[in-house]
Amino acid sequence: MPVTDNQCAASGKVEKSSACSSEQSAPEGHNSIVDAVRQGVHRRSFMKALGGVAGGVALANANRAHASGNSWAHVLDDIPEATLLDMYDKMLKIRWWEEGIKDVFLGGKDDMYGVIHLYIGEEAVACGAIGALNDDDFVTSHHRGHGHLIAKGGDLNKMSAEIFFRETGYNHGYGGSMHITDMSKGILGMNGIVGVSHLLAAGAAHGIKVRGTQQVSVSFGGDGSVNNGWFYAALRNSALYKLPFISIVENNGYQTSIPAIETNPVRDLSKIAHGLDIPGYTVDGQDTLAMYGVMKHAVDRARNGEGPTLIEAKTYRFYDHAGLSGAKSGVLGAFGLPYRSDKDLMAWIANDPLPKFRNTLVAIGALTQKQADEMEADVKKQVAESIEFARNSPKPQQDRGLSNVYAQGSVSPSQMYA
Repeated sequence: MPVTDNQCAASGKVEKSSACSSEQSAPEGHNSIVDAVRQGVHRRSFMKALGGVAGGVALANANRAHASGNSWAHVLDDIPEATLLDMYDKMLKIRWWEEGIKDVFLGGKDDMYGVIHLYIGEEAVACGAIGALNDDDFVTSHHRGHGHLIAKGGDLNKMSAEIFFRETGYNHGYGGSMHITDMSKGILGMNGIVGVSHLLAAGAAHGIKVRGTQQVSVSFGGDGSVNNGWFYAALRNSALYKLPFISIVENNGYQTSIPAIETNPVRDLSKIAHGLDIPGYTVDGQDTLAMYGVMKHAVDRARNGEGPTLIEAKTYRFYDHAGLSGAKSGVLGAFGLPYRSDKDLMAWIANDPLPKFRNTLVAIGALTQKQADEMEADVKKQVAESIEFARNSPKPQQDRGLSNVYAQGSVSPSQMYA
């Protein structure tokens, strides 16, 4: 007869047999502490050898290392080199495409208009998470969505043309920055309504379950997105029906200009998941491999029918919430903003995810410094070409603003023009 956890506790045993061990095992390379317990080492001797409380922490960390994704040494053994390089390439594209668009706005000669929400500083979140997905998996995004589209394989030419509101843009000039999307990539839309992305992705996850496919659906939302009913409804129903849904909260520290710690009493937003009895993990959002590690775990759970996961990525946006206040051409970061200190910004820039990931790839031999320089130069060239493509693309015809009002046909523009 199998021994239950309650029976182990009632027996008063201090030596933990294999029958009383946890069903959750650590990955290869992290098993030494756990194995010591399973082999019957006396708890007092074991803890003394490890140094008391520190040993308890080490045991706990080893036991959940594969789940948290914060210890990613084992992750590198499982990621193909091509995937590592692809994630880095897309991080470069996010950084330099947005820097290029920023400089175009600041330059003035193109008469750019509209609002842009830059993702710079958060690249590891999108690329690490989406790097663990398949091409046919779904993603819903929010108002700061350029990075998610690029991480899913977005076309820079079409993206630049959309920002310029040209016919050749992804959405023929209808979407602009905040609604740019590509349904063929599994991107189910950006959204300016805070929190709706979670509910839309949960709906897509329900569709996956009905169809019986092996896809997963992922939502991205900011720290402010957890403070509404859409977020809660998405998690609650996904937990209830064990939907293949993963919610990623990009906690960049501010809800527009208000510190997140002043808008939510929970410091680690992943703890919200505990009330619904689903996994919740807080991860270093500046660490691409940590994001990949925790996401891979969540994706595997979802594909196996085990239900949703909530992931909080601690990250930081280097620019203002929207627009370009405090930004200068050729300078990384927006300085002089009234709601945050320049020192805080500089501290986060010192933990920039791009050089951090580059150094890792060079250290493990996936790239040489020369190859890394060549990759960056090639991406900058692609960005410059995409901007010229946009400049030379035709503007929409005047009556385009009245197209797509009805399912078929269009409205006559005669009443709009003399």
